[in-house]
Amino acid sequence: MKDVTVVIGAGGIGQAIARRISSGRHILVANHTQKSADAAAKVLENAGFETTAMQADVSDRAMILAVVAKAKAIGPIRALVQAAGVSPSQAPIEAILKVDLYGTSMLLEEFGKVMAEGGSGVVISSQSGYRMPALTAEQDALLATAPADKLLDLDFVKGVKDTLHAYQMSKRCNSLRVRGEAVKWAKRGARINSISPGIIVTPLAHDELHGERADFYQAMLKKMPAGRAGTPDEIASLAALIMGPEGGFITGSDFLIDGGATANFYYGPDAKQP
Repeated sequence: MKDVTVVIGAGGIGQAIARRISSGRHILVANHTQKSADAAAKVLENAGFETTAMQADVSDRAMILAVVAKAKAIGPIRALVQAAGVSPSQAPIEAILKVDLYGTSMLLEEFGKVMAEGGSGVVISSQSGYRMPALTAEQDALLATAPADKLLDLDFVKGVKDTLHAYQMSKRCNSLRVRGEAVKWAKRGARINSISPGIIVTPLAHDELHGERADFYQAMLKKMPAGRAGTPDEIASLAALIMGPEGGFITGSDFLIDGGATANFYYGPDAKQP
């Protein structure tokens, strides 16, 4: 048997992380369609990795359980990369909440039951979670610890106003969820963290930069202290650190990597202070 890296949503960021952390491992790729899973697996195979490709909707528990079963049959699950998601320009409110909020939470519940000792997971969240108006301590606690099947029924989740608010709520939940799950994962000797990227050059970012909120994202890009968008390999470098031996003391944490966009949002020359 061979150690396994499971990648849910093997787009640009998911593949970049998989390449950085999976030498000597088998990579199980699960994407929304079999065609995209096969394509991602082929790219990784051409880079020298053994792969398996599966179709899996991250918001479908039965499909995720099938991924878990397949991964366990290959070998110990040493790493989980949850990079699946949809953006405000790609889907309606209901789909965003079901995939990005519920799907991620359910996925962490299921993989938290099977991770190998010493294993590590990472959720790709977003800087958007830092831009939402503050929630109460009770609301934060519910996002962190309520059973995944109860999340979509929470009043403040059902009350989201638009797709951007749904996305921000989902990403806020992602960063909080790793706190709640870290306690459970620790019982198996495993760790879980999240990364909140800013504008990274991926197809999803392209949709945002040219979609209905293009002016907002283009302005953000121009004002970022870093002066540019990020790359999937930069996210992978951070993931490799927090998922590897040097990150052994890191769990239940979120890492903002956005070129200073959030800093500018709150403290830049155009920021509106309360």
